[in-house]
Amino acid sequence: MTTSTPASPFTDPAPAQRLERAAAALSEHGFAVEILADAAAARTRIGQLIPEGASVFTGASETLRLSGIDDDINAGGRYDAVKPRGLGMDRATQMREIWGLLSTPDVIVGSAAAVTETGSLVIASASGSQLPGYAGAAAHAIWIVGAQKVVPDLPSALRRVEEHCLPLENDRAMKVYGQPSAINRLLVLNAEPVPGRGTVLLLREAIGF
Repeated sequence: MTTSTPASPFTDPAPAQRLERAAAALSEHGFAVEILADAAAARTRIGQLIPEGASVFTGASETLRLSGIDDDINAGGRYDAVKPRGLGMDRATQMREIWGLLSTPDVIVGSAAAVTETGSLVIASASGSQLPGYAGAAAHAIWIVGAQKVVPDLPSALRRVEEHCLPLENDRAMKVYGQPSAINRLLVLNAEPVPGRGTVLLLREAIGF
């Protein structure tokens, strides 16, 4: 007798109905929402949404890396890429300037650890560098979210962060930085009070953590 591997609620893409429920709830909470087929479509859409020459900060994100969006923004020459500028500054003497640069770009682009069907975005961070921009300091924010990140509610989202995302991010941090990651800061966006500021691109495919 053979047994099949049970589906994982944190890795399998959510079906269309769940994506549509999440999109509807996010829209009711003030976010602009688009459901796109895949990461390639999101990559094209990002190029349409962000005007040439805009200052853009990319939050650390496997979704952005795997889709090519991170390279498009930080190495493509179309935008005033904030991350490379910040990395070129002296952290010992210019930390205040670095935080100002990262917090208040024209556009911040990233992902989320989870999106709930009740219309919330959940973002975890070890350093917090992307959180001020996401929370409201950046003029515009765009999140690209794979279908596997859609969960029913906030308790499920927090479980996804701790049980699924943290171990994967910890492995990545050890390889890249030589030190473990941690959920030092957690941001929950329940609504976007400024019309047109926040855009969520929900993908029908799974990508990222």
